Amino acid sequence: MADAVKRPYDASRRRAGARRTRRQVLEAARRRFVEGGYADTTVTALAADAGVSPETVYATFGSKAGVLKALFDVTVVGDDEPVGLVDREVVRRIRDEPDARLALARYAAFVAEVNPRLAPVQLLIESAAPGDPAIAALAAAVARQRLHGMSLLAAKLADQGALAAGVSADEARDVLWTTNSAQVFDLLVNQRGWPLPRYQRWLASTWEALLLGD
Repeated sequence: MADAVKRPYDASRRRAGARRTRRQVLEAARRRFVEGGYADTTVTALAADAGVSPETVYATFGSKAGVLKALFDVTVVGDDEPVGLVDREVVRRIRDEPDARLALARYAAFVAEVNPRLAPVQLLIESAAPGDPAIAALAAAVARQRLHGMSLLAAKLADQGALAAGVSADEARDVLWTTNSAQVFDLLVNQRGWPLPRYQRWLASTWEALLLGD
C-alpha cells in the first residue's frame, strides 16, 4: 500500500478560530462588564455568553483582568488588527499636520469618534480599580498612556510655535488630558445629552481658545 500523502499543516484555520473565540469573549465582556459591573461578572458567565468553556477564557486571556485589559486595547483602536494606535493613519494625520488648528480639529474628530465606545470601558476600569490590584495597575497604566499621548501632542504644538503666549507645553498637556477624558465625555454627552457633533465642535473650539495664539 502506498504511503498516505501528508498534507502540510495549515495554521491559518486555527488562528482564525482563536481570533473568532477572542472576539466572542470580548463582545460578551463588553456587555457583561458595562451592564453588570466588573466585580459581579464571573469568568463562567463570560464563557457561557461567548459559547466557550471557562478554561478557554483563561487560556486566551490569563484572567478576568486580562479580559478587561484586552477589551480596553481593542476598544481604543476599534478592531483587533495587530496595528498599534500610533501607527494608525488617523494618528499619523494628526501628528504630521503642520497647521495646529487643523491638527486639533482632526484630534477633536478622533476623540468624538472613539469616546462613545471607549469612555464606558475607561470608567469601568476606574470604578473597578479600588477592589482589584490587577485592575488598579491597569488603571494606572491607562492614565500614564493618556498623559504620555497628550504630552506628545502638546510638545508638537510647542515645537511649532503654536501655543499662545504664557501657555506652556505642560499646561497644554493638562488641558488636553482633562478635556478629552471619559469623565467630561460622560458629563456632556451622556448626562447632558449633547450630540456628538456639538461635543466635537466644543473640543476643537475650547482647545483653540485656551491653547493657541493668534
